[in-house]
Parts: sequence; structure tokens; C-alpha cells
Amino acid sequence: MSDNGWPADRIDTENAHSARIYDYILGGKDFYPADKEAGDAMAREWPALPVHMRANRDWMNRAVRWLAEEAGMRQFLDIGTGIPTSPNLHEIAQSVAPESRVVYVDNDPIVLTLSQGLLSSTPEGKTAYIEADFQDPEAVLNSPEFRETLDLGKPVALTVIAIVHFVLDEDDAVGIVRRLLEPLPSGSYLAMTIGTAEFAPQEVGRVAREYAARNMPMRLRTIDEAHEFFEGLDLAEPGIVQVHKWHPDGTGEQGIRDEDIAMYGAVARKP
Repeated sequence: MSDNGWPADRIDTENAHSARIYDYILGGKDFYPADKEAGDAMAREWPALPVHMRANRDWMNRAVRWLAEEAGMRQFLDIGTGIPTSPNLHEIAQSVAPESRVVYVDNDPIVLTLSQGLLSSTPEGKTAYIEADFQDPEAVLNSPEFRETLDLGKPVALTVIAIVHFVLDEDDAVGIVRRLLEPLPSGSYLAMTIGTAEFAPQEVGRVAREYAARNMPMRLRTIDEAHEFFEGLDLAEPGIVQVHKWHPDGTGEQGIRDEDIAMYGAVARKP
């Protein structure tokens, strides 16, 4: 059993997992040999992979801070949370507004076993964790944690970061995001990063093949396809851009080349 009572045998340690590969490449500690092998193989194919992944993480920090400071968001629904890495989303939001409330969602048992790192809320705010699959939005929206933590009479920021490139066309990633947005009131926001191969097609294509070889096929999208997620929403400036170009704060973007980044990022308001 894990420390919090969940069956340890639910965690597949034999096969690489995208969240653990991400953790490994970012210098974390919650990975297994299969994840290290995969991450090393991918970085050999595209040496900029660690730069790209760090830029995605930095984008999350900036976007959440912007949502809290500039847009006044006090409620967040984070889909595909991944392994806790400080600062977590609630730590950023609550550093701006201690009363912020956050619901985290992931379907990887290892995230659940480490979820205490996601539940260390301020006394004024609240955090909750839902074990559910992004591709089953009803499981998220109908969960007691969702209904008890977030007030749907007030705006909610929906964050979908570095996940839709693992959703293939037949599973309708755009439709899933729209269903999650549907019950959120006017004034809510959608913040997303969306994988693309438009800036380093050969290198990113080789990384995608490494993922696919480990049963993690990818659907990388063009800028026009990225726009589909935001139809009917009001994009905040500067629109959909590579993550290192979205509200840079000078702390991590210096020296990053466009071809080092395979992720678009954007934030948009629901009218």
C-alpha cells in the first residue's frame, strides 16, 4: 500500500508514463527506470526537449499569476495536473489571493499517491483532488469535489496544460474542452498549451515516434487547429503564441529559440 492507503500495485512501474517522463526531464524524483529510459531516448532525438518542457512549466506559472492578478480569478479547475512540482497551481494563485479555490484532476494513480502536495491550501482557500480522466468530462463535472469546492455562480479558470496532444482526433479534444467550459459562467477563462510540430518538425516528429512506441501516440496541431479550441472566446493578448512569447517576464526566456519550443499557449475569456 502507498502511504495514503491506495494500492501501490495500481501504479504501472514497467511502462513509461508521460507525467513521469515530464517529472524526470524537469529534474524531479517521482519516476521509474522506464521513464528515465524514455526521457533519455527522447532528449537524444531532440536535445531541446528539456528547454521546451521547462518553458511549458514556466508558462503555467505566468498564466496562473496573470489569471489571479489581472483577470481576478479566484477559482481554478486544473485538468491533467501531473506530478506535484512546487510551486503548484494553488500556491501561485493563493500567493496572489489566499482565498483562491482549486480543483485538480488527473487519472494517474501516482499523482493521487502524491496528492498531499496538491492539498496544502491556505486556511482562507481550498483545494481538492479528483481522480478522473480528461476524456470523461462528466466524471469531473458530476463529482462532489467539483460541486463542493467551486461556486458556479462565479467565474472559474479552466486550465488544460500539456495534455491535448495526447488526445487523438477520434476522441475529440475540442469537444471535451467545450463540455468542460459549458457549465462555467460568463467571465470564466480557458488557459491551454497545445503541442505543435510547426517549428521543428523533424525533431519533434522523432520525439512523437518515441512516445508512440511506448503506447502514447500524439496528435500535434497547427496554429489553425489550435484556434479551434478558442472559438467563441475572447483571446487575451497576445493571442495564441509559442509559450515563451506569452507575457515573458524575463526570468527564463532569454536565449530560447523558436525551434526549441513545440507548444502554443493562450488564455481566453468566456463572454
